[in-house]
Amino acid sequence: MSTHVSHRDVWYSGLVQGVGFRAQVMTVARGFDVTGYVQNLSDGRVYLHAEGAGKEIEKFTEQIAVTLDGHIKSEEIRGFSDVRTCRDFSIKP
Repeated sequence: MSTHVSHRDVWYSGLVQGVGFRAQVMTVARGFDVTGYVQNLSDGRVYLHAEGAGKEIEKFTEQIAVTLDGHIKSEEIRGFSDVRTCRDFSIKP
């Protein structure tokens, strides 16, 4: 049995800091079987790291795009497979 899971890193830009973006992502995460974190970056973007089954991560990030559509101007996505590194989903400063 493989210990690898899908990972997805997403960098969001737009009106994504100071508007409750990370808290809303955390709320969305509760509806999915994913682990990882979301954090503000010093350049004004928000970074998301998600881990889990590929389809679950895909649905999770699609729901973020729908829920926060008015705030997201663009997103850069990178996906890969690796060992799980997170036990839960959290907000990092």
